[in-house]
Amino acid sequence: MRPRGIWHPRLIEVLTSLGHGDSLVVADAGLAVPAHVESVDLVWAAGEPAFVPVVRAIIDEAVFEAAVIASELEDAEVRTSLGERFANEDIHEVSHQELKNLTADARLVVRTGAVTPYANVILIAGVAF
Repeated sequence: MRPRGIWHPRLIEVLTSLGHGDSLVVADAGLAVPAHVESVDLVWAAGEPAFVPVVRAIIDEAVFEAAVIASELEDAEVRTSLGERFANEDIHEVSHQELKNLTADARLVVRTGAVTPYANVILIAGVAF
């Protein structure tokens, strides 16, 4: 057993297998996941688990070079948290519809219990060297 970090076996397996440019989506409870995209559903009640702690835990486990969010996202906590992890030029904003379209190319969607409108982020894998 790992002493810290993510303990979910499938989630840690996918995180360690990401290649440069691969994408992983952390989603709110309502984001539609395309049938061909694998998902890990962490939600067990409205608001649980919360979006920001899940994003932070995932970012701590792998190298990500950029993030994509919906321009409609207004939640200050989500925006601030991503701003702490990425430089402004590394956070790309697209319409919510475009974000949903990009989800079709993700290696994995991780669904949280977030019920905040547009609380979704696509994390783009980087390299450690």
